[in-house]
Amino acid sequence: MPSRRLPPLRALEAFMRTVRLGSARAAAEEIGLSPSALSRRITNLEEFVGKKLFTRARQSMQLTDEGQAFYEAVNPHLESLARAVESQSDNVSLLRLRLGVLPMFGSQRLFPRLGELRKRHPLLHIDIDTAPHLEDRVGDTLDAAIILSRGPASGLHAVRLDHNLVHAICSKDVATKVGETVTEDSLQRQTFLIHNELPESFMAWKKANALEEMEPAAIDHYDSGQLMLEAAAQGLGIAIMHDDHLRRAADNRLTNLPGVEVQSPYSYWFVCKPTALETRPVRLFHDWLVRAGL
Repeated sequence: MPSRRLPPLRALEAFMRTVRLGSARAAAEEIGLSPSALSRRITNLEEFVGKKLFTRARQSMQLTDEGQAFYEAVNPHLESLARAVESQSDNVSLLRLRLGVLPMFGSQRLFPRLGELRKRHPLLHIDIDTAPHLEDRVGDTLDAAIILSRGPASGLHAVRLDHNLVHAICSKDVATKVGETVTEDSLQRQTFLIHNELPESFMAWKKANALEEMEPAAIDHYDSGQLMLEAAAQGLGIAIMHDDHLRRAADNRLTNLPGVEVQSPYSYWFVCKPTALETRPVRLFHDWLVRAGL
C-alpha cells in the first residue's frame, strides 16, 4: 500500500501557531523565526494544499475561508495525534492548568461538566483559584481565567461565553408583596442585593423599568453569587443577577420580578495571554470550553 504524502510538519506548526496567536509576528517569535521565514513556511503549506490560506496586507495575515476550513479540518486530528503519543509515552508528566474561576460559574457551569474534560484528557489537572482580581493576575499567578466583565482588557485573548438579561430575583413571598407591577412605591421598602462584579446591572435594570429615582430601603453588597441567591430565597432582599443564574439554580423558592427585559452590561469571558494558547494545558481547556458551549 503506497504511503500518503504528508505536508511539511514545520509548515503546519507555523500555520497553527499563527492562527492560534492571531499574529504572524507573535508566531514567529514563539518558534524562533524571522517573520519572512515564517511566511515562507506558510507559503510552502499553501503550495502543498493548493489553496490560499491567508490574505496578506503589510504586517497583517488574515485567514481566508479556505484557511478557516483547513484549520477546522486539521486541528482535531493534530490533537488526536498528541493524545495518542501521550497515551503511549511513559515520560509524559501531568499537564497542570492554573485557572481562575468565579465561584458561581464554577458551581453552576464548570464543575457539572469537568468529568467530560477529565475523560477526554486524563493527564490534564486544574488548580482552581477563586480569589479576587482574576483578570489582573492572568499571566502571573494564573494561566487563564473565566471572568464576569463588560469587556476584558486589551492585550488578552478573550472568548465571550454568553449574553445575559438582568433579573430581579427574590423569594415568592417578596414577589407577592411587590405585586404584579414594579413601581417606586412597591420597591422603596425593599432591600436590594448587589454583586461586587455587577455594579452597573442595578442601574441598567432601574433605567429600563423607569425607576431611576427609586431609592430602596437598603443596598447590601456581596462577593458571592451563591450566597446572594440563598439570601434572596430567605427573603432577605431582591438579588440583581442574570437570567442564567436563576435558571441554573433551579430553586423553586425563587422567582423573577415582572418588568422590562434588560440586556446585562456583563458577560462571562474566558481570558488568557495570547502566547498562553501555545501551552498545551491552556489550549486543551480553551478548545474544550468553546466546543462544550458552557
